[in-house]
Amino acid sequence: MKNLFVLTVLAVLLAPALPANAQDETTRLEAYGGYDYARFHVNARVNGIPPALTFNGNGGGGQLQYNANNWIGTVADLGGFGVTSTTNGALIGGAFTYLFGPRMNLRRGKVTPFIQALFGGIRTTSGIGHSGLENHFAMTAGGGIDFRVSGHISVRPVEAEYFMTTIPDGLDNRQNNLRLSAGIVLRFGRG
Repeated sequence: MKNLFVLTVLAVLLAPALPANAQDETTRLEAYGGYDYARFHVNARVNGIPPALTFNGNGGGGQLQYNANNWIGTVADLGGFGVTSTTNGALIGGAFTYLFGPRMNLRRGKVTPFIQALFGGIRTTSGIGHSGLENHFAMTAGGGIDFRVSGHISVRPVEAEYFMTTIPDGLDNRQNNLRLSAGIVLRFGRG
């Protein structure tokens, strides 16, 4: 009798928590789409390029995240930029990034801050220190925050990352850049 009473009290106390826990369940897949900005810093010894020049990259990107569990996932990230000169705003070329790597999430109700490190490449067009199409190593390290607005939709107001590229520049062939993003996350399937 005493055990039945204890089980009944526990069931009554835990019943309201079960639906809330179901809403916080991790989805298996998340798809992100949004605006991307990159600030490219080039320190070059290439004819026709000043020794220290920055370029603005405006464009868009998308990510697909597979969540292995509540706190770790794998991300595939694709982004494209129209690259303009900071001196006169003229379009000088384009860049396309393809990056992959792990993401760690700290899911707390409707708020999910995350950190990630992605590795892959950047494909550049003519006008960014060379001529023709070229592929080079690229990586990002940083994080962001998602705010869930419904069961399947989140808003990402900011994602900020260190963005390293290895475009030939006549010096050390390494550029330390910045990438900022903002957009919408769609969540699919339950874990």
